[in-house]
Amino acid sequence: MITADQLRAKYLAFFASKGHAVLPSASIIPENDPTVLFTTAGMHPLVPYLLGASHPEGKRLCDVQKCIRTGDIDEVGDASHLTFFEMLGNWSLGDYFKKEAISWSWEFLTSPEYLGLDPDRLAFSVFAGDEHCPRDEESAQIWQSLGVKPERIFYLPKKNNWWGPAGQTGPCGPDTEMFIDTGKAPCGPDCSPACDCGKYLEIWNDVFMQYNKTAEGTFEPLKQKNVDTGMGLERTIGVLQGVKSVYETDLFQPILAEIIRLSGKEYGQDEEVTRSMRIVADHIRTSTFILGDPRGVTPSNVDQGYVLRRLIRRAVRHGMQLGLPENFPSQLARIIIDQYRDVYGELADKADFICQEFDRETQRFERTLKSGLKEFDKAIARLGGSGQIDGQTAFHLYDTFGFPIEMTVELAHEKGLTVDEAGFAEAFRHHQQLSAAGAEQRFKGGLADATEETARLHTATHLLLAGLRHLLGDDIYQRGSNITAERLRFDFNFGRKVTREELDQVQAFVNEAIARDIPVECNEMTLEEARAMGAMGIFDSKYESRVKVYRIGDVSMEICGGPHASHTGELGQFVIQKEESSSAGVRRIKAVLKR
Repeated sequence: MITADQLRAKYLAFFASKGHAVLPSASIIPENDPTVLFTTAGMHPLVPYLLGASHPEGKRLCDVQKCIRTGDIDEVGDASHLTFFEMLGNWSLGDYFKKEAISWSWEFLTSPEYLGLDPDRLAFSVFAGDEHCPRDEESAQIWQSLGVKPERIFYLPKKNNWWGPAGQTGPCGPDTEMFIDTGKAPCGPDCSPACDCGKYLEIWNDVFMQYNKTAEGTFEPLKQKNVDTGMGLERTIGVLQGVKSVYETDLFQPILAEIIRLSGKEYGQDEEVTRSMRIVADHIRTSTFILGDPRGVTPSNVDQGYVLRRLIRRAVRHGMQLGLPENFPSQLARIIIDQYRDVYGELADKADFICQEFDRETQRFERTLKSGLKEFDKAIARLGGSGQIDGQTAFHLYDTFGFPIEMTVELAHEKGLTVDEAGFAEAFRHHQQLSAAGAEQRFKGGLADATEETARLHTATHLLLAGLRHLLGDDIYQRGSNITAERLRFDFNFGRKVTREELDQVQAFVNEAIARDIPVECNEMTLEEARAMGAMGIFDSKYESRVKVYRIGDVSMEICGGPHASHTGELGQFVIQKEESSSAGVRRIKAVLKR
């Protein structure tokens, strides 16, 4: 039986033999991309190159990309839904096109040297065409030339066989998809891969980016035609191992075995027990990869940290239902780290940090969970066992007891109740407005004003971040700043106290940059151009389509909108006065500039 590790290795070896450079997986946290919190597809990290930028590894690429999607989190626990998955992909950046991509897909799927699937178990779909773009007869003919019977090729509309553009305009094109015929009887005379009846299971997708959609809604041929493919590792290995659920593959068996051992319960006998075991396995696996990512996310109440907190707390609640011990998340994390250490070495490198964060968040949640559940039970009692939990109560559970709204909704659903989610959103917005109003009275955009003093201190924060990354690693990122005319306050992700010796080294780094009197250059450009240059940026959601990029020689390059000094020599002496904890996994430095 082929294992998941063998599938990864076979895939990369196959495409390496076809002249593809093998890339490591990118971070699951996109850099400078305001549109999503996590990398959601294999092509996500390669968007600049698919849009025409030159890739340093050439025009043929392949990888196994870590991905996270939480849109279907409520479905996790069934046979197929996961929040973390691996996507095998190969790309052509203006090199080969349909003939090679389809031929190689067929070879990898059917060759005994690779997957060795029975051709009669495979089915394929291609774009049916519409008033804008023609029917993709070329792909269909290529499949037939390889020996595929015409009745195994289905022509489907854009909603099934078209990719993009990512926005209103941009690269897009038809795709051809590959399916396993599960052997189930057709659901009717029109049964096809477009059905949800379960007869056809998609395992691979070849996208052909050959058009550019214009602002006028027309589709023009692209000068650079690309191929973008994706094969889900978990789904494919489930097919190859002949199991009915992704949780029964070798990817999940070690995790479930530990859950069974710790809980003393059986898997597969009771539906609710099985569902809880799957949720725990999925959520702890996903959380392990988020915590182990080089970009350093920890549980919080915003953005990626909020998703991480929700996953851990949901897993803990289901773990309590299973009777798992208090520290079960870190125990499962050790299993997952050992399982993946040879594939994703960053997990092994951060093993202690991952487990410490699991234990911290578990303890933090369990301290408030019992009190929160009592409050929840009071709310139910007031309703008399039926009706709707009001938005203010839901917000109180969130604000006081750390219950994500999704957890309140889930708890309510289990009791046959609903939650006024619109009311919760209104209470949440009101809370944010009050907080923002108070903050605006003190600071605007993190700055007290735009005087020379704050401009100097603001410039110093750029040098400080560069110094921290130089000393502590490239997974250090800004988590917030607050600047007055007298001092700067700078928050950054880090899992422990920074020693005085380390602070002295960072301070020396900044003062050396100041002594060099480096010019501070500002250039205005599109956000895409800034990303392509490698400019750093943190609060992407507030960026406009054009941004300012400040470069300080070879020391720093950041997207920023605040005032700056013209040369580093204007700053004076940089002195770090204090380093302390700001929140879980976030440290805070206070510093001044002396003339």
